[in-house]
Amino acid sequence: MKAKEVHKLNIEEIDIEVSRLRKKLFELGTQSVTEKIEDTSQFGKIRKDVARLLTEQNSRRESASAS
Repeated sequence: MKAKEVHKLNIEEIDIEVSRLRKKLFELGTQSVTEKIEDTSQFGKIRKDVARLLTEQNSRRESASAS
């Protein structure tokens, strides 16, 4: 997910996407214990997407409270 895509989302969509990605990250973690994962770079990609979403969410909340 690119930063431009994140900017287009509203607050509710960001919350939903964060929870979906965290669930996917958890599933990948449990899958890595039970079986071999072919693409281990997914962990980093998902973590970076979560960080992008949370950063956008926090900046919007700060700008809303400053207004």
